[in-house]
Amino acid sequence: MTSLLLPNPDLITTAPLFSNLRSFPPPSWRFFSLRRSRSSSLVAICSLSATAAKPTATRWSEKPESDSISILNERIRRDLGKRETARPAMDSKEAEKYIQMVKEQQERGLQKLKGVRQGADSEGGFSYKVDPYTLLSGDYVVHKKVGIGRFVGIKFDVPKDSSEPLEYVFIEYADGMAKLPLKQASRLLYRYNLPNESKRPRTLSRLSDTSVWERRKTKGKVAIQKMVVDLMELYLHRLRQKRFPYPKNPIMADFAAQFPYNATPDQNQAFLDVDKDLTERETPMDRLICGDVGFGKTEVALRAIFCVVSSGKQAMVLAPTIVLAKQHYDVISDRFALYPHIKVGLLSRFQTKAEKEAYLEMIKHGDLNIIVGTHSLLGSRVVYSNLGLLVVDEEQRFGVKQKEKIASFKTCVDVLTLSATPIPRTLYLALTGFRDASLISTPPPERIPIKTHLSSFRKDKVIKAIKNELNRGGQVFYVLPRIKGLEEVMVFLEEAFPDIDIAMAHGKQYSKQLEETMERFVQGKIKILICTNIVESGLDIQNANTIIIQDVQQFGLAQLYQLRGRVGRADKEAHAYMFYPDKSLLSDQALERLSALEECRELGQGFQLAERDMGIRGFGTIFGEQQTGDVGNVGIDLFFEMLFESLSKVEELRIFSVPYNLVKIDININPRLPSEYVNYLENPMEIINEAEKAAEKDMWSLMQFTENLRRQYGKEPYSMEIILKKLYVRRMAADLGVNRIYASGKMVVMKTNMSKKVFKLITDSMTCDVYRGSLIYEGDQIMAELLLELPREQLLNWIFQCLSELHASLPALIKY
Repeated sequence: MTSLLLPNPDLITTAPLFSNLRSFPPPSWRFFSLRRSRSSSLVAICSLSATAAKPTATRWSEKPESDSISILNERIRRDLGKRETARPAMDSKEAEKYIQMVKEQQERGLQKLKGVRQGADSEGGFSYKVDPYTLLSGDYVVHKKVGIGRFVGIKFDVPKDSSEPLEYVFIEYADGMAKLPLKQASRLLYRYNLPNESKRPRTLSRLSDTSVWERRKTKGKVAIQKMVVDLMELYLHRLRQKRFPYPKNPIMADFAAQFPYNATPDQNQAFLDVDKDLTERETPMDRLICGDVGFGKTEVALRAIFCVVSSGKQAMVLAPTIVLAKQHYDVISDRFALYPHIKVGLLSRFQTKAEKEAYLEMIKHGDLNIIVGTHSLLGSRVVYSNLGLLVVDEEQRFGVKQKEKIASFKTCVDVLTLSATPIPRTLYLALTGFRDASLISTPPPERIPIKTHLSSFRKDKVIKAIKNELNRGGQVFYVLPRIKGLEEVMVFLEEAFPDIDIAMAHGKQYSKQLEETMERFVQGKIKILICTNIVESGLDIQNANTIIIQDVQQFGLAQLYQLRGRVGRADKEAHAYMFYPDKSLLSDQALERLSALEECRELGQGFQLAERDMGIRGFGTIFGEQQTGDVGNVGIDLFFEMLFESLSKVEELRIFSVPYNLVKIDININPRLPSEYVNYLENPMEIINEAEKAAEKDMWSLMQFTENLRRQYGKEPYSMEIILKKLYVRRMAADLGVNRIYASGKMVVMKTNMSKKVFKLITDSMTCDVYRGSLIYEGDQIMAELLLELPREQLLNWIFQCLSELHASLPALIKY
């Protein structure tokens, strides 16, 4: 009898799996014992007998059931995705250096933030706790410790231990009324707002059971921590990239002198920020320029383009639509007209095939210096000669694949992102050190405030408003909340203005038709554009200075803020007409919305609530739209306060992994593999060797190994699953900073370098009460007392599930 020696399955990486697939008929089971050799850390597997069944053409198990390993793999794939594999490894010393750099920058931002918070709310910032006197009956509020309730009012009441009446805030909850002394309410209450303020909380919280609210708050806190950590890790890896600084070019002053306007202080700061990024830093620029249309973002981009192109490199300008791309092309061509050696090109799907091919050749050979276009510029056929700068306009409006392609550029070229979505100055300052951003929040001095008119709908009012604009040679936006009413308005306006070019634009049109309509409107050929709220947020149409919004009660304040901002680009006075139907036909909710609108007629303070809602869109610009859903758990104001708290303490939530080969799992298990399975694998030594290498490398590699194994050979027998689980347990332990796991009677002990704060965050975010309730932290140990002493295989399964729960919190922690 011969024996086959395999390395110990406690150890592990990915090597390619085998190509030949084999299986066999239902076997008579034969078991092979895995046992540790005394002379080395190898495991002996007894050889197959000569009568072992021969494999046939079916796989070991055709339909792998959804077991605990596959559930864990799904979570790993969801959490890590392509991002983890794309990031190079960073040792703790290197990470420490970069984290200190980030912290120093962040401290400066937080110091400025304190000044803004102490001052007035004049610059887009807002305080988080609400002044109870500003609340109206029926407003939803959040009590930090109890949860979401409905504000009833403020009344005097006499406390039990006093004869002097005090002011109390009364709040209705799902199971009763609460009253808080006014001073306490001022410290603990927040307004409950969501990105779309028409939404209401799903339910009110219960006074008798605050555990549901605590879970919601914890969920929001963990979501915030994940976002902050992801931001931090992206920033750290970007700091590692290197390139030579661009030379300071004396002719830049001549180029800047061509700017026909006086720059605002915010603009000057943005010019300075970008200039330092390009000429003084060795890491590629990745800066966000944030400000409304017409506030001067394009000029910042033009100067960056000039700096890069005059040094012999190419610049790419990327826009989400061809209309915006054409607008950028016209502006850039006009600005660079004095520099005939700098060639500007627009790549568009309206060009012929021959024109496109000619442009592609010019780009490839460096004959085009500035290339403007849509996502087609990211295609594989576009080969750049010497790309130095990527300017992205409204990145949040690109698709997932395009965003991934844009992200891939950030490691090798300078990237400047422009966004017309405003973000609160408080958020901007808190992010100092995590995200390079320049905020342009002051309008140009020549801009005239938009005049807002709010009244009930009458056709004669609409006709008069449009006539006034057409008589001064302007153009008009006519906006409705739904596609359904567009045709009716079209008929009405064609009768009223038979000699005027009128067109419709909405999201159900073919993209080419929509783009052609918008292009004709930009060119001034169409005088009245009837549309839904898809009006391009980035378009700068100087000649459109009247907007009519019908059924205004159906829009959110944030939507109205953006729609109203589509006019008022030129030195003419702009008008926004907001019409509502007869009040007797409106629901209570619509009347409530209308009441809020009447308070928000004027520019400035009147639109504070809309600016707050806009802040959450700016939040999406920085963190990603998919993250903003977590706001609903606690409301915007408490969410932002938790965000700033997380940003200021991010270094405390850092976990230090341990080398995989130093982790000891002291659980004596000797699984027995069926002989047919060993025969079926043909070379189990190679497979287990690959498994060891995968586990030793990282969790992503182990997940890929297991999925490949199952894809080629089907679901493994239970004994092989136990071997895989030992590898997963050891890998997860290494990631969590656990260097030893052992059991003593009913007690499971994990020795760890984890801090108590990290342990609390991890256990708070665990979804399973069974594991969360059983774990305690003492000194350098995490312990769990089980109800009874488990058999070894059941014990391994318990540890596997427990570590899976703990491991799920890793995205919320810095892992260096």
